[in-house]
Amino acid sequence: MELNRTLKELVFNKSELKQNVFRSTKEAFELFRVTTRDVIHQFQDACQQEGKKIAFEFTDRGDFEFEVKFAGDILLFMMHSNVFEFSRDHQVMKSAYIREDPKRSYCGVIHIYNFLADSFAYQRDNDLGYMIGRVFVNNEHHYFIEGKRELGMLYNNFNTSVISEESVHGIVESAIEYTTNFDLLTPPYDEVKMVSVGEMRSNFDKKTLVTGKRLGFRFQADNE
Repeated sequence: MELNRTLKELVFNKSELKQNVFRSTKEAFELFRVTTRDVIHQFQDACQQEGKKIAFEFTDRGDFEFEVKFAGDILLFMMHSNVFEFSRDHQVMKSAYIREDPKRSYCGVIHIYNFLADSFAYQRDNDLGYMIGRVFVNNEHHYFIEGKRELGMLYNNFNTSVISEESVHGIVESAIEYTTNFDLLTPPYDEVKMVSVGEMRSNFDKKTLVTGKRLGFRFQADNE
């Protein structure tokens, strides 16, 4: 018995589309990797020239992850290995760009997280990090970003925005800018006024008590 032609075309076409999206996203992620490393080198050179004692470090963590550390913060870039489609209710599905060709709605995703450097240095496993943006890339190398402030407001034109060295450089700088302005605030007194003996014995700074930039607060950009 022969394969059902409709089923065969569905499987072949969908699989080929997802492979193309994956390749497009991987190419974008490698551009992020190279560009971010260059930006960090530029900061290192500027620190040396101006006599600033600020550490800027780039660390590769495999095919789908890298991080940068600067001024007490870590930015972690992670590419998901799978391909996604937006739900029917997502605003991007209402755009003319998607209506003209629904295949454009299939995207790979690159996540950008912000953590405190001390959370890793002192193994504070309960500390919180924040996703400050996620970059969606389709098979045409078009992209847009869901994110906080600088990221979400500046990079949301899916129909016209194409991944390039210039655009990635701008995204990386915006991520660093947002992270630098996203300060660590002291939590409300009532939320930290009591601590158990067990928590103290577990090591106040290391394991039990949670540290995060907005612990006990609404995320800064949620109202913007």
